[in-house]
Amino acid sequence: MARLTRRGFLGVAAATAMAAGTQLSLVRPAAAATATVTVTPDPSYQHEKFEGWGTSLVWFANATGHYPDEIRERIADLVFGRDGLALNIARYNVGGGNAPDVRDYLRPGGAVEGWWKAPEGTTRTDTDWWDPANPDHWNEDADATQRWWVDRIKKDITHWETFSNSAPYFMTVSGYVSGGFDASKDNLKEDSVEEFAAYLAGATRRLEQAHGIRVRTVDPCNEPNTSYWGTQLGADGEPTGGRQEGCHIGPGLQQKIVPALHDALRKVRTGAVVSAMDETNPTTFATNWATYPDAVRDVVGQMNVHTYGTGGRTTVRDLAKAADKPLWMSEVEGDWGDGQSFTDMRPGLGLAQHIVDDLRELEPTAWVFWQPVEDYDNMKPGGESGKGGNWGEIQVSFSAGPDDTLETCPVHTNTKFDTARNFTHYIRPGDRLINVDDTSSTAAVTRSGQGATVVHVNSATDARTVTLDLSKFAAVRGDATVTPVVTSADGKLDTRPAIRVSGRRATFTVPAQSVTSFVIKGVSGVAKDAATLRRGRTYELTGVQSGKDVTVADDGSGLVVKTGAGTAGQRWQVLETGSNGQDNRRSYVFGSAAGGKRLAVRDDVPVVEADHGRRDAATRWIASTTGDGTYTFVNAATGRLLEVGGQATADGSAVTTWQPNSGANQRWRVTDVTA
Repeated sequence: MARLTRRGFLGVAAATAMAAGTQLSLVRPAAAATATVTVTPDPSYQHEKFEGWGTSLVWFANATGHYPDEIRERIADLVFGRDGLALNIARYNVGGGNAPDVRDYLRPGGAVEGWWKAPEGTTRTDTDWWDPANPDHWNEDADATQRWWVDRIKKDITHWETFSNSAPYFMTVSGYVSGGFDASKDNLKEDSVEEFAAYLAGATRRLEQAHGIRVRTVDPCNEPNTSYWGTQLGADGEPTGGRQEGCHIGPGLQQKIVPALHDALRKVRTGAVVSAMDETNPTTFATNWATYPDAVRDVVGQMNVHTYGTGGRTTVRDLAKAADKPLWMSEVEGDWGDGQSFTDMRPGLGLAQHIVDDLRELEPTAWVFWQPVEDYDNMKPGGESGKGGNWGEIQVSFSAGPDDTLETCPVHTNTKFDTARNFTHYIRPGDRLINVDDTSSTAAVTRSGQGATVVHVNSATDARTVTLDLSKFAAVRGDATVTPVVTSADGKLDTRPAIRVSGRRATFTVPAQSVTSFVIKGVSGVAKDAATLRRGRTYELTGVQSGKDVTVADDGSGLVVKTGAGTAGQRWQVLETGSNGQDNRRSYVFGSAAGGKRLAVRDDVPVVEADHGRRDAATRWIASTTGDGTYTFVNAATGRLLEVGGQATADGSAVTTWQPNSGANQRWRVTDVTA
């Protein structure tokens, strides 16, 4: 498999990186044709307001910020323009920067200039000269190319984030920003934590002041708890790789960086908060988060995770709900194909399904590309990537000169650009993602609440008839319509004639290998019986892994699972529903149908206790679902999930609580058995 260009795929760590991200290089095999499918959007389960779609600026901004106007304006229109990807979130990379005497060995666009200014004659061996309080040690004019983009797009951006791939060379153990000589060991010097925090905060504040923008979040590390980031030296002692900035920082050191950065941001009087920790996949993120003490978690204002690995998405979803913090999918890219192609639908379908899965399982408030503009020279057959590839939605040479034009340096788009717009054009900032019962679809209600969108991916090689069931909306006007907008091999964002809704349904046959945005007008509200969990109704909770029901134990206070017998001790009433302003974080109080008792957690153990009316957080449960009819239940006080201990299946096995881990023993089928 060819080496990919993502920052996480470094030469010396290619095997490790492949293990984490292989699934991104391949599109799913085309499923057997499904002649018909019914998709039911459910507005009773609404996410927080969607912040929007975004991108990191490095490396493409660094590579193209000095390009001739017609080329960079074309790129700007494609990435941020309303007819392009229409992105509204940007992540600015605060470069680390190698020593002045180190020749450039990083990939095109990868050598992002640091915000420091070294005294004349400084070399790589000079590592303790920098003083953040000395204005002469700051380069106020640093990074002109990436900063051209900041000025060009700031009218389009609603959320700025700054982030770091590596600390400056003089704060690292190896003395290089491409990582340590042992990629599995921390490369940030422990005694440089405070100055690293001061560097990020100082650069962020200077960026705000110079460009008249407000940075809202700062993420100090990129994919830190990995073995991706290593530096290799040649026989002459000069670095030959890796090819990009990166820095291993384990969870122990992360716990020192987070509060240090929080304090540094306050000191420079920026309103930005700490986001963390931009890990390569949800599983690694959860590993880090589990080690953070409460004091560290408390100063994290936003949780960031990448999805180069896709297992454990629901783990991070539930961790974010337990912590009551916003969650971003803050970076991903991929290939999904066999060599560079601008017409093959497989890359577009692979990206579209990945977006659907991220939105459905992770429930992020924002979805961010790594960089939608990739180096055409790297991606073409025979380039650095070998056989070529489809990273990026837009490809342009990163080696254009001052005399180049769009004719000599063309800007290409592939099918990922086309299918991404099915999402970015029709699910907009301020909309709310909602539940949907189809794994090939995502849905949202509009900001006004007077319409909705369903985006459906058909990766099969045959056409598929899709029926939208709108019965879960409270109101469906008599003139309600559904307008399909289709991207396939035959057209891009092809708007088809509007379909009249009849009997709260509308049907359309989508082409083979297509992505279709269904724009729904004339629907609003939530039907009274739409929600699965409703106050005053009675339910059975059946373990997905055990196949048995949650039951009051013989001692009358504990919980076990037993084969369903329909007894009062196996039935649960919703006594109360709370709301934090969004339904996917709503809490519920459950009472035993046997009467007078409620389900709570005491000392991390689920108990059935007398219900005296006063209900603390330990009695409240946040319900999460991916739309498949199963739920997890996060205890609002402990952040732990209700589960069958040890994945047991025998009658009488204990129901316990544990940290979220996406296990089947933490998922429950909810059946309404109200008489």
